[in-house]
Amino acid sequence: MIIYKTEEEIELMRQAAQVVSRALGEVAKVIGPGVTGLQLDKLAEEYIRDQGAIPGFLGLYDFPNTLCISPNEQVVHGFPSTVPYQEGDIVSVDCGAILNGYYGDHAYTFEIGEVAPEIKELLKVTKECLNKGIEAARAGNRIGDIGWAIQNHAEKHGYGVVRELVGHGIGKTMHEDPQVANYGKRGRGKKIQNGLTIAIEPMINMGTEKINHLSDGWSIITGDKKPSAHFEHDVAVWNGEPIVLSTFDYIEEALAKR
Repeated sequence: MIIYKTEEEIELMRQAAQVVSRALGEVAKVIGPGVTGLQLDKLAEEYIRDQGAIPGFLGLYDFPNTLCISPNEQVVHGFPSTVPYQEGDIVSVDCGAILNGYYGDHAYTFEIGEVAPEIKELLKVTKECLNKGIEAARAGNRIGDIGWAIQNHAEKHGYGVVRELVGHGIGKTMHEDPQVANYGKRGRGKKIQNGLTIAIEPMINMGTEKINHLSDGWSIITGDKKPSAHFEHDVAVWNGEPIVLSTFDYIEEALAKR
């Protein structure tokens, strides 16, 4: 069942999403060669708690960390580790927070130093996929229109679109209805209405769409071990239009100053 939100609830969700956005901005200030995922995890947890919020991932489904950190061929759900990042890596950092009883959930894939041109292009196209998915999240459209917009743009560039992992509704719980796949057909699925709040999160692979689950029960990698990119925003539909509740501004400002 989809839980539609009021304008007041959407504002509370925006505040939660902005905590996550600022936490990722703090990550952006320090991430780079020689930094480890556990260092970022500690930084993010401290920042979220300093904002009067609660880390949204820590303990959720028994996940042991504040951040999901997934480098290179890892798609999502990776554990922060003590392995330092190296020049040329890419690292998806996914973060959640609870504020005012509502969840924020937001992700960005960072370049570590100079990355190869083909990887830079993968990140660019994946971010474009996110924007095209958001543009399709309009009242009167259907959930399948979001997935179609993402899939069409990714596959036009020869990339694989992960099928088994999807975006989702979000609110007082992290995962609500509806599921928001990154592939689909126009005109299919639930009709989009005002008050819908969803996390749109394209997971786009440089090669195959296939994925494999690692033995730790969480980490997911591409089937051919080629890189994968992941960007995510929280989006509400109001007055018929998509409203992005999270922002990349803090990340991009921090990266521009480095």
